[in-house]
Amino acid sequence: MEGRGKIGSSHGGSNRSQARRGPSGAWNRLKPVTIDPLDAYGLPSKGDKRLYDHKTQEAYYTKIVERYMKFCASSSGGEELETALASLSLDPPKPKPTSASSSQPSNTTTTTPAGQPTTTRPSIPRHASSTDRPNDLPNILMAMRRLREGILGSRRHDAFAQRAYMFIAQAGILTRQWESYQPTLLHLVHGIHAQTPLSPLELRDFVGYMVLDLACRQGDLGGAFALRERFAHRDRRVEAVLRALVHDDWPRFWRVRRAVDGYQRALMGFAEERVRLHALKCLGRSYLSADRGFVERAADAGWEELVGSGVGWQLLESGSVVIRKPKPK
Repeated sequence: MEGRGKIGSSHGGSNRSQARRGPSGAWNRLKPVTIDPLDAYGLPSKGDKRLYDHKTQEAYYTKIVERYMKFCASSSGGEELETALASLSLDPPKPKPTSASSSQPSNTTTTTPAGQPTTTRPSIPRHASSTDRPNDLPNILMAMRRLREGILGSRRHDAFAQRAYMFIAQAGILTRQWESYQPTLLHLVHGIHAQTPLSPLELRDFVGYMVLDLACRQGDLGGAFALRERFAHRDRRVEAVLRALVHDDWPRFWRVRRAVDGYQRALMGFAEERVRLHALKCLGRSYLSADRGFVERAADAGWEELVGSGVGWQLLESGSVVIRKPKPK
């Protein structure tokens, strides 16, 4: 009996020592999971209500601006930054050229009815960012959406909401993310401006963005003129874009595009394909042949790009482009 008692007490002591034993050393060596500060919140529209708090919104906005400025500063120049921002465009990617289109232009003999270019033209290829953090911009844009939904859901219309919406709208325009900038502009101009007025210069700029979006992306010239009259909007560059689109004046359109700022140029990009196609159709109806430089200036694109997009004209060794051949008598 005594022996059994000792044995039982021995097992009890062993169990207690095992219960006091700490976790294995291997578990202690696991690294903690690192969470991106921009991913710390979910979408308010999906049920995460934490961004309804005003202090949380302001702290989150500061992080977004910091990351966005860091992304912009990591680009070596303006052209690289514009390419990186445009890489997020919703335009469909341009397919790789076939063997016929990738050959030398002088060997291209594809013909089209009446010597006109094809009616469809893929967009200019968009390259991914070559910065140190090439995948950071989608995270930043998603964070902007979370913040925008949080501000909208909290019914905030103060100076902070105004500043945040202005920033989100301009970033969406540069990346040509119309599904981001369009609702932002609408709420900024029609909602926040009614309670926290924008300055006259700010109102002119953001109404101008809305006018250009209607005219260039949506192709609604009537709506663009109606919005301009509603706000008594006057901007000579926006006026020049509208006149060029109304009159199908592609030389004016290309000239204005080189004179506007980055936001207006990004919005004009939605109309480039229509303007270029119209210019090429006009050349196809008016000329039998033309100088290569003249064709490139009219289309505002290089010859190789035009060939890759499906233009079936023939480039001769002399530098002349055969647009269409005269009908035999």
